[in-house]
Amino acid sequence: MERINGCAAPVYLVGHTITRDVLTGAILHVFSSAGQPRGRLAVACGNRRASRCRSCAWLHAGDTFQLVVSGLAGGKGVPASVAGHPRAFVTLTAPSFGAVHRECPGEPCHPRRGGGLCAHGAPVGCGARHLDGDPVIGWPLCGGCYDYERAVLWNGHAGPLWDDFAKRVRVALASVAGVSRSELRAHVRLSFAKVAEYQRRGAVHLHAVVRLDGPDGPGTDEDPGLPPEWATVGMLEAAVRSAAGAALVHTTEPDVSGRLALRFGAQVDVRPITTAGEGSGLTDGAVAAYIAKYVTKGHIPGLVLDARVPSESHIEAAPLSDHGKALMRACWDLGEREEYAGLRLRDWSFQLGFRGNIATKSRLYSTTYGALRDARATFRQAAAEGLDFGDRQTVTESRWQFEDMGHTPGEALFAAGVALAAEGRREAARDARDDLTGGGAG
Repeated sequence: MERINGCAAPVYLVGHTITRDVLTGAILHVFSSAGQPRGRLAVACGNRRASRCRSCAWLHAGDTFQLVVSGLAGGKGVPASVAGHPRAFVTLTAPSFGAVHRECPGEPCHPRRGGGLCAHGAPVGCGARHLDGDPVIGWPLCGGCYDYERAVLWNGHAGPLWDDFAKRVRVALASVAGVSRSELRAHVRLSFAKVAEYQRRGAVHLHAVVRLDGPDGPGTDEDPGLPPEWATVGMLEAAVRSAAGAALVHTTEPDVSGRLALRFGAQVDVRPITTAGEGSGLTDGAVAAYIAKYVTKGHIPGLVLDARVPSESHIEAAPLSDHGKALMRACWDLGEREEYAGLRLRDWSFQLGFRGNIATKSRLYSTTYGALRDARATFRQAAAEGLDFGDRQTVTESRWQFEDMGHTPGEALFAAGVALAAEGRREAARDARDDLTGGGAG
Protein backbone atom coordinates (compact mmCIF):
# COMPACT_ATOMS: atom_id res chain seq x y z
CA MET A 1 0.00 0.00 0.00
CA GLU A 2 2.89 2.35 0.68
CA ARG A 3 4.38 1.48 -2.71
CA ILE A 4 1.28 2.91 -4.41
CA ASN A 5 1.04 5.80 -1.89
CA GLY A 6 -2.30 4.70 -0.47
CA CYS A 7 -4.17 4.77 -3.78
CA ALA A 8 -7.92 5.03 -3.13
CA ALA A 9 -8.96 2.54 -5.84
CA PRO A 10 -6.06 0.22 -6.80
CA VAL A 11 -6.29 -2.27 -9.65
CA TYR A 12 -5.25 -5.85 -8.84
CA LEU A 13 -3.50 -7.94 -11.49
CA VAL A 14 -2.33 -11.54 -11.63
CA GLY A 15 0.43 -12.79 -13.89
CA HIS A 16 4.18 -12.64 -14.38
CA THR A 17 7.05 -10.88 -16.15
CA ILE A 18 10.14 -12.70 -17.41
CA THR A 19 13.36 -10.91 -18.42
CA ARG A 20 15.67 -12.83 -20.80
CA ASP A 21 19.05 -12.28 -22.38
CA VAL A 22 18.49 -11.49 -26.07
CA LEU A 23 21.57 -13.40 -27.28
CA THR A 24 21.44 -16.54 -25.14
CA GLY A 25 17.79 -16.72 -24.19
CA ALA A 26 18.79 -17.24 -20.57
CA ILE A 27 16.26 -16.18 -17.94
CA LEU A 28 17.73 -13.28 -15.97
CA HIS A 29 14.80 -12.36 -13.75
CA VAL A 30 11.26 -13.49 -12.99
CA PHE A 31 8.60 -11.42 -11.24
CA SER A 32 5.26 -13.05 -10.41
CA SER A 33 2.13 -12.01 -8.58
CA ALA A 34 2.34 -15.32 -6.72
CA GLY A 35 4.89 -13.74 -4.41
CA GLN A 36 2.65 -10.75 -3.58
CA PRO A 37 0.07 -10.48 -0.78
CA ARG A 38 -3.02 -12.55 -1.71
CA GLY A 39 -1.19 -13.63 -4.84
CA ARG A 40 -1.96 -10.44 -6.76
CA LEU A 41 -0.14 -7.23 -7.72
CA ALA A 42 -1.63 -3.87 -6.69
CA VAL A 43 -1.32 -1.10 -9.27
CA ALA A 44 -2.31 2.53 -8.63
CA CYS A 45 -5.53 3.62 -10.39
CA GLY A 46 -3.86 6.65 -12.02
CA ASN A 47 -7.01 8.79 -11.81
CA ARG A 48 -6.24 12.49 -12.35
CA ARG A 49 -9.26 13.68 -10.32
CA ALA A 50 -8.43 14.65 -6.74
CA SER A 51 -12.03 13.92 -5.74
CA ARG A 52 -11.48 10.25 -6.69
CA CYS A 53 -7.88 9.67 -5.57
CA ARG A 54 -5.79 12.44 -4.04
CA SER A 55 -2.60 10.39 -4.23
CA CYS A 56 -2.77 9.63 -7.95
CA ALA A 57 -4.03 13.16 -8.70
CA TRP A 58 -0.96 14.60 -6.97
CA LEU A 59 1.29 12.44 -9.14
CA HIS A 60 -0.58 13.44 -12.30
CA ALA A 61 -0.28 17.13 -11.40
CA GLY A 62 3.46 16.64 -10.93
CA ASP A 63 3.75 15.00 -14.35
CA THR A 64 1.78 17.88 -15.88
CA PHE A 65 4.13 20.40 -14.26
CA GLN A 66 7.15 18.57 -15.70
CA LEU A 67 5.52 18.29 -19.12
CA VAL A 68 4.73 22.02 -19.28
CA VAL A 69 7.89 23.40 -17.69
CA SER A 70 10.19 21.26 -19.87
CA GLY A 71 8.57 22.88 -22.91
CA LEU A 72 9.40 26.30 -21.49
CA ALA A 73 12.80 25.90 -19.84
CA GLY A 74 14.12 22.66 -21.34
CA GLY A 75 14.68 19.21 -19.91
CA LYS A 76 13.15 15.77 -20.53
CA GLY A 77 14.62 15.71 -24.02
CA VAL A 78 13.94 19.39 -24.80
CA PRO A 79 17.02 21.66 -25.16
CA ALA A 80 17.46 24.57 -22.71
CA SER A 81 17.64 26.93 -25.70
CA VAL A 82 13.84 26.69 -25.92
CA ALA A 83 13.69 29.32 -23.18
CA GLY A 84 14.78 31.87 -25.81
CA HIS A 85 11.88 31.12 -28.18
CA PRO A 86 8.85 33.44 -28.41
CA ARG A 87 6.38 32.17 -25.77
CA ALA A 88 3.09 33.42 -24.39
CA PHE A 89 0.40 32.37 -21.92
CA VAL A 90 -3.04 32.65 -23.51
CA THR A 91 -6.51 32.59 -21.94
CA LEU A 92 -9.54 32.15 -24.19
CA THR A 93 -13.01 32.56 -22.69
CA ALA A 94 -16.56 31.61 -23.58
CA PRO A 95 -19.09 34.23 -24.71
CA SER A 96 -22.02 35.34 -22.56
CA PHE A 97 -25.12 33.16 -22.39
CA GLY A 98 -26.97 35.50 -20.03
CA ALA A 99 -26.30 37.71 -17.01
CA VAL A 100 -24.86 35.88 -13.98
CA HIS A 101 -23.99 36.92 -10.45
CA ARG A 102 -20.32 37.90 -10.18
CA GLU A 103 -17.73 38.41 -7.47
CA CYS A 104 -17.66 42.15 -6.76
CA PRO A 105 -16.95 43.02 -3.11
CA GLY A 106 -16.59 46.76 -3.82
CA GLU A 107 -19.57 47.43 -6.08
CA PRO A 108 -23.08 46.14 -6.82
CA CYS A 109 -23.25 42.92 -8.82
CA HIS A 110 -25.51 44.26 -11.58
CA PRO A 111 -26.62 47.82 -10.76
CA ARG A 112 -29.92 48.70 -12.39
CA ARG A 113 -31.37 52.15 -11.81
CA GLY A 114 -35.12 51.91 -11.41
CA GLY A 115 -35.11 48.12 -11.05
CA GLY A 116 -37.40 46.23 -13.38
CA LEU A 117 -38.33 42.64 -14.10
CA CYS A 118 -37.54 40.36 -17.02
CA ALA A 119 -40.15 38.49 -19.05
CA HIS A 120 -40.05 35.68 -16.47
CA GLY A 121 -40.72 38.01 -13.54
CA ALA A 122 -37.15 38.01 -12.14
CA PRO A 123 -35.23 41.21 -11.27
CA VAL A 124 -32.99 42.35 -14.12
CA GLY A 125 -30.42 43.75 -11.70
CA CYS A 126 -28.65 42.75 -8.47
CA GLY A 127 -27.45 45.27 -5.90
CA ALA A 128 -25.58 42.78 -3.71
CA ARG A 129 -21.80 42.91 -3.26
CA HIS A 130 -20.80 39.26 -3.58
CA LEU A 131 -17.67 38.10 -1.78
CA ASP A 132 -15.47 35.19 -2.84
CA GLY A 133 -17.16 31.99 -1.75
CA ASP A 134 -20.70 33.25 -2.16
CA PRO A 135 -22.54 30.22 -3.62
CA VAL A 136 -24.65 32.34 -5.99
CA ILE A 137 -21.60 33.55 -7.96
CA GLY A 138 -21.98 32.16 -11.48
CA TRP A 139 -25.70 31.56 -11.16
CA PRO A 140 -27.88 33.38 -13.71
CA LEU A 141 -29.98 36.31 -12.58
CA CYS A 142 -32.87 34.53 -14.29
CA GLY A 143 -32.77 30.84 -15.20
CA GLY A 144 -35.47 31.40 -17.80
CA CYS A 145 -33.41 34.02 -19.62
CA TYR A 146 -30.14 32.05 -19.48
CA ASP A 147 -29.37 30.19 -22.72
CA TYR A 148 -28.58 26.75 -21.33
CA GLU A 149 -28.73 25.01 -24.70
CA ARG A 150 -26.14 27.26 -26.34
CA ALA A 151 -23.98 27.05 -23.19
CA VAL A 152 -23.63 23.25 -23.37
CA LEU A 153 -23.25 23.33 -27.16
CA TRP A 154 -20.36 25.75 -26.72
CA ASN A 155 -18.71 23.41 -24.19
CA GLY A 156 -19.22 20.51 -26.58
CA HIS A 157 -17.49 22.41 -29.39
CA ALA A 158 -14.62 23.87 -27.33
CA GLY A 159 -12.19 21.33 -28.81
CA PRO A 160 -13.04 22.00 -32.49
CA LEU A 161 -13.04 25.73 -31.74
CA TRP A 162 -9.49 25.44 -30.40
CA ASP A 163 -8.46 23.54 -33.55
CA ASP A 164 -9.84 26.34 -35.72
CA PHE A 165 -8.06 28.90 -33.52
CA ALA A 166 -4.71 27.10 -33.98
CA LYS A 167 -5.21 26.99 -37.76
CA ARG A 168 -5.92 30.71 -37.82
CA VAL A 169 -2.80 31.47 -35.76
CA ARG A 170 -0.79 29.71 -38.44
CA VAL A 171 -2.60 31.67 -41.16
CA ALA A 172 -1.75 34.94 -39.39
CA LEU A 173 1.89 33.89 -39.04
CA ALA A 174 2.07 32.97 -42.72
CA SER A 175 0.60 36.35 -43.66
CA VAL A 176 3.29 38.19 -41.70
CA ALA A 177 6.02 35.98 -43.16
CA GLY A 178 4.69 36.54 -46.68
CA VAL A 179 4.33 32.82 -47.42
CA SER A 180 1.41 30.45 -47.93
CA ARG A 181 0.16 28.37 -45.01
CA SER A 182 1.51 25.21 -46.64
CA GLU A 183 4.96 26.83 -46.82
CA LEU A 184 4.91 28.08 -43.24
CA ARG A 185 6.10 24.72 -41.85
CA ALA A 186 9.40 25.24 -43.68
CA HIS A 187 10.00 28.41 -41.62
CA VAL A 188 8.32 28.12 -38.21
CA ARG A 189 6.25 25.67 -36.16
CA LEU A 190 3.56 26.46 -33.58
CA SER A 191 3.72 24.32 -30.43
CA PHE A 192 1.35 24.45 -27.46
CA ALA A 193 0.10 22.87 -24.25
CA LYS A 194 -3.38 23.72 -22.95
CA VAL A 195 -5.78 22.95 -20.12
CA ALA A 196 -9.51 23.56 -19.70
CA GLU A 197 -10.89 25.27 -16.59
CA TYR A 198 -14.54 25.57 -15.60
CA GLN A 199 -15.85 28.99 -14.73
CA ARG A 200 -18.37 29.34 -11.93
CA ARG A 201 -21.12 29.68 -14.56
CA GLY A 202 -20.24 26.26 -16.01
CA ALA A 203 -18.54 27.40 -19.24
CA VAL A 204 -14.94 26.35 -19.86
CA HIS A 205 -11.92 28.62 -20.20
CA LEU A 206 -8.91 27.45 -22.19
CA HIS A 207 -5.48 28.31 -20.77
CA ALA A 208 -2.57 27.59 -23.11
CA VAL A 209 1.17 27.98 -23.48
CA VAL A 210 2.00 28.78 -27.11
CA ARG A 211 5.55 28.74 -28.46
CA LEU A 212 7.22 29.37 -31.81
CA ASP A 213 9.96 26.94 -32.91
CA GLY A 214 12.07 26.38 -35.97
CA PRO A 215 10.70 24.12 -38.73
CA ASP A 216 11.84 20.93 -36.93
CA GLY A 217 10.48 21.84 -33.53
CA PRO A 218 12.54 22.73 -30.45
CA GLY A 219 15.60 20.94 -31.82
CA THR A 220 18.39 19.40 -29.73
CA ASP A 221 21.26 20.61 -27.56
CA GLU A 222 23.58 20.30 -30.56
CA ASP A 223 21.18 21.86 -33.06
CA PRO A 224 18.65 24.17 -31.31
CA GLY A 225 15.54 24.71 -33.37
CA LEU A 226 15.55 28.49 -33.34
CA PRO A 227 12.68 30.23 -35.16
CA PRO A 228 13.47 32.91 -37.75
CA GLU A 229 14.29 36.41 -36.53
CA TRP A 230 10.97 37.80 -37.73
CA ALA A 231 9.12 35.43 -35.36
CA THR A 232 8.90 37.65 -32.27
CA VAL A 233 6.77 37.65 -29.12
CA GLY A 234 4.91 40.71 -30.39
CA MET A 235 4.08 38.99 -33.66
CA LEU A 236 2.92 35.89 -31.77
CA GLU A 237 0.63 38.01 -29.58
CA ALA A 238 -0.86 39.76 -32.62
CA ALA A 239 -1.47 36.42 -34.35
CA VAL A 240 -3.15 34.98 -31.24
CA ARG A 241 -5.48 37.95 -30.82
CA SER A 242 -6.40 37.92 -34.49
CA ALA A 243 -7.11 34.18 -34.44
CA ALA A 244 -9.13 34.39 -31.20
CA GLY A 245 -11.45 36.95 -32.77
CA ALA A 246 -11.86 35.02 -36.02
CA ALA A 247 -12.09 31.39 -34.76
CA LEU A 248 -15.48 29.92 -35.65
CA VAL A 249 -17.34 26.62 -35.75
CA HIS A 250 -20.93 25.97 -36.80
CA THR A 251 -23.62 23.62 -35.56
CA THR A 252 -27.38 23.43 -35.78
CA GLU A 253 -29.47 25.96 -33.86
CA PRO A 254 -31.30 24.31 -30.93
CA ASP A 255 -34.64 25.27 -32.51
CA VAL A 256 -33.42 23.94 -35.91
CA SER A 257 -33.94 27.40 -37.43
CA GLY A 258 -30.53 27.48 -39.11
CA ARG A 259 -26.81 27.35 -38.36
CA LEU A 260 -25.47 28.38 -34.96
CA ALA A 261 -22.11 30.20 -34.99
CA LEU A 262 -19.92 29.48 -31.96
CA ARG A 263 -17.02 31.80 -31.14
CA PHE A 264 -14.72 32.66 -28.26
CA GLY A 265 -15.70 35.45 -25.89
CA ALA A 266 -14.41 38.99 -26.17
CA GLN A 267 -12.08 38.60 -23.18
CA VAL A 268 -8.74 37.36 -24.50
CA ASP A 269 -5.58 37.55 -22.38
CA VAL A 270 -2.10 37.15 -23.89
CA ARG A 271 0.91 37.48 -21.58
CA PRO A 272 4.58 36.97 -22.58
CA ILE A 273 6.45 34.34 -20.55
CA THR A 274 9.84 35.20 -19.10
CA THR A 275 12.57 33.02 -17.66
CA ALA A 276 13.04 32.99 -13.88
CA GLY A 277 15.37 35.81 -12.83
CA GLU A 278 14.58 38.02 -15.82
CA GLY A 279 12.25 40.38 -13.97
CA SER A 280 8.68 40.53 -12.74
CA GLY A 281 6.98 38.87 -15.72
CA LEU A 282 5.11 35.59 -15.83
CA THR A 283 7.78 32.90 -15.30
CA ASP A 284 8.15 29.34 -16.59
CA GLY A 285 7.51 27.77 -13.19
CA ALA A 286 4.49 29.94 -12.42
CA VAL A 287 2.81 29.01 -15.71
CA ALA A 288 3.54 25.29 -15.29
CA ALA A 289 2.22 25.33 -11.71
CA TYR A 290 -0.92 27.18 -12.79
CA ILE A 291 -1.74 24.63 -15.50
CA ALA A 292 -0.87 21.64 -13.27
CA LYS A 293 -3.33 22.91 -10.65
CA TYR A 294 -6.30 22.53 -12.97
CA VAL A 295 -5.73 19.02 -14.32
CA THR A 296 -6.83 17.47 -11.00
CA LYS A 297 -10.15 19.33 -10.80
CA GLY A 298 -12.70 16.79 -11.99
CA HIS A 299 -15.37 17.70 -9.46
CA ILE A 300 -16.71 21.20 -8.75
CA PRO A 301 -19.20 21.13 -5.87
CA GLY A 302 -22.70 21.91 -7.06
CA LEU A 303 -21.70 22.20 -10.71
CA VAL A 304 -19.57 19.38 -12.20
CA LEU A 305 -19.50 15.70 -11.19
CA ASP A 306 -16.56 13.28 -11.40
CA ALA A 307 -18.54 10.29 -12.74
CA ARG A 308 -21.05 9.75 -15.52
CA VAL A 309 -24.77 9.95 -14.79
CA PRO A 310 -26.65 6.89 -16.13
CA SER A 311 -30.07 8.52 -16.33
CA GLU A 312 -31.87 11.84 -16.08
CA SER A 313 -33.24 10.85 -12.69
CA HIS A 314 -29.68 10.65 -11.38
CA ILE A 315 -29.24 14.32 -12.30
CA GLU A 316 -32.16 15.28 -10.07
CA ALA A 317 -30.74 13.21 -7.19
CA ALA A 318 -27.16 14.51 -7.57
CA PRO A 319 -25.74 17.09 -5.12
CA LEU A 320 -25.99 19.93 -7.64
CA SER A 321 -27.21 23.50 -7.61
CA ASP A 322 -30.29 24.36 -9.65
CA HIS A 323 -27.92 25.91 -12.21
CA GLY A 324 -25.80 22.75 -12.42
CA LYS A 325 -28.88 20.58 -12.84
CA ALA A 326 -30.24 22.85 -15.58
CA LEU A 327 -26.96 22.56 -17.53
CA MET A 328 -26.96 18.77 -17.23
CA ARG A 329 -30.63 18.54 -18.21
CA ALA A 330 -29.83 20.60 -21.30
CA CYS A 331 -27.12 18.06 -22.18
CA TRP A 332 -29.58 15.22 -21.65
CA ASP A 333 -32.32 16.83 -23.75
CA LEU A 334 -30.06 17.81 -26.66
CA GLY A 335 -28.22 14.49 -26.50
CA GLU A 336 -31.18 12.55 -27.89
CA ARG A 337 -31.26 14.63 -31.08
CA GLU A 338 -29.63 13.23 -34.20
CA GLU A 339 -27.96 16.51 -35.22
CA TYR A 340 -25.91 16.47 -32.00
CA ALA A 341 -25.13 12.73 -31.92
CA GLY A 342 -21.41 13.30 -32.50
CA LEU A 343 -21.14 15.41 -29.34
CA ARG A 344 -22.27 12.52 -27.09
CA LEU A 345 -23.85 15.08 -24.79
CA ARG A 346 -25.53 12.53 -22.57
CA ASP A 347 -22.28 10.66 -21.96
CA TRP A 348 -20.58 13.95 -21.08
CA SER A 349 -23.44 15.61 -19.21
CA PHE A 350 -21.52 15.16 -15.95
CA GLN A 351 -18.88 17.50 -17.45
CA LEU A 352 -21.54 19.90 -18.82
CA GLY A 353 -20.96 18.81 -22.41
CA PHE A 354 -17.18 19.28 -22.48
CA ARG A 355 -15.56 16.06 -23.64
CA GLY A 356 -12.06 14.75 -24.15
CA ASN A 357 -8.86 15.27 -22.23
CA ILE A 358 -8.73 18.18 -19.80
CA ALA A 359 -5.09 18.80 -20.83
CA THR A 360 -3.59 18.35 -24.31
CA LYS A 361 -0.44 19.38 -26.17
CA SER A 362 0.99 19.46 -29.67
CA ARG A 363 3.24 16.57 -30.64
CA LEU A 364 6.60 18.37 -30.42
CA TYR A 365 5.89 20.68 -27.49
CA SER A 366 7.78 18.53 -24.95
CA THR A 367 7.81 15.04 -23.46
CA THR A 368 4.69 12.90 -22.95
CA TYR A 369 2.81 11.49 -19.97
CA GLY A 370 3.67 8.01 -21.19
CA ALA A 371 7.41 8.74 -21.27
CA LEU A 372 7.29 10.17 -17.74
CA ARG A 373 5.37 7.14 -16.42
CA ASP A 374 7.73 4.69 -18.14
CA ALA A 375 10.82 6.41 -16.73
CA ARG A 376 9.32 6.38 -13.22
CA ALA A 377 8.33 2.72 -13.48
CA THR A 378 11.79 1.70 -14.71
CA PHE A 379 13.49 3.62 -11.91
CA ARG A 380 11.24 2.17 -9.21
CA GLN A 381 11.57 -1.37 -10.50
CA ALA A 382 15.35 -1.20 -10.59
CA ALA A 383 15.48 0.37 -7.12
CA ALA A 384 13.07 -2.14 -5.58
CA GLU A 385 14.57 -5.30 -7.09
CA GLY A 386 18.20 -4.20 -7.36
CA LEU A 387 18.34 -5.24 -11.01
CA ASP A 388 21.58 -4.66 -12.89
CA PHE A 389 22.05 -6.58 -16.12
CA GLY A 390 25.22 -4.72 -17.06
CA ASP A 391 25.72 -4.40 -20.82
CA ARG A 392 23.40 -7.28 -21.67
CA GLN A 393 20.60 -6.73 -24.14
CA THR A 394 17.36 -7.91 -22.61
CA VAL A 395 13.80 -8.62 -23.68
CA THR A 396 10.78 -8.70 -21.38
CA GLU A 397 7.84 -11.08 -21.71
CA SER A 398 4.75 -10.17 -19.69
CA ARG A 399 1.40 -11.84 -19.14
CA TRP A 400 -0.97 -10.01 -16.80
CA GLN A 401 -4.73 -9.98 -16.42
CA PHE A 402 -7.25 -8.02 -14.38
CA GLU A 403 -8.61 -9.65 -11.24
CA ASP A 404 -10.22 -6.99 -9.05
CA MET A 405 -10.37 -3.31 -8.19
CA GLY A 406 -10.89 -1.26 -5.03
CA HIS A 407 -10.60 -1.84 -1.27
CA THR A 408 -12.45 -3.69 1.40
CA PRO A 409 -13.68 -1.30 4.16
CA GLY A 410 -10.69 -2.21 6.34
CA GLU A 411 -8.21 -1.76 3.51
CA ALA A 412 -9.77 1.60 2.66
CA LEU A 413 -9.07 2.91 6.18
CA PHE A 414 -5.49 1.67 6.04
CA ALA A 415 -4.96 3.16 2.57
CA ALA A 416 -6.36 6.51 3.72
CA GLY A 417 -3.81 6.55 6.56
CA VAL A 418 -0.95 5.76 4.18
CA ALA A 419 -2.11 8.47 1.77
CA LEU A 420 -2.41 11.02 4.59
CA ALA A 421 1.10 10.23 5.82
CA ALA A 422 2.50 10.55 2.28
CA GLU A 423 0.76 13.90 1.88
CA GLY A 424 2.24 15.09 5.17
CA ARG A 425 5.75 14.14 4.04
CA ARG A 426 5.26 16.05 0.79
CA GLU A 427 4.09 19.15 2.63
CA ALA A 428 7.03 18.96 5.01
CA ALA A 429 9.46 18.63 2.10
CA ARG A 430 7.84 21.59 0.34
CA ASP A 431 8.04 23.75 3.48
CA ALA A 432 11.69 22.85 3.91
CA ARG A 433 12.43 23.73 0.28
CA ASP A 434 10.60 27.05 0.57
CA ASP A 435 12.58 27.91 3.70
CA LEU A 436 15.78 27.42 1.72
CA THR A 437 14.69 29.17 -1.47
CA GLY A 438 12.36 31.82 -0.11
CA GLY A 439 9.30 30.25 -1.80
CA GLY A 440 8.66 29.13 -5.33
CA ALA A 441 6.05 28.70 -8.02
CA GLY A 442 6.17 24.89 -8.12
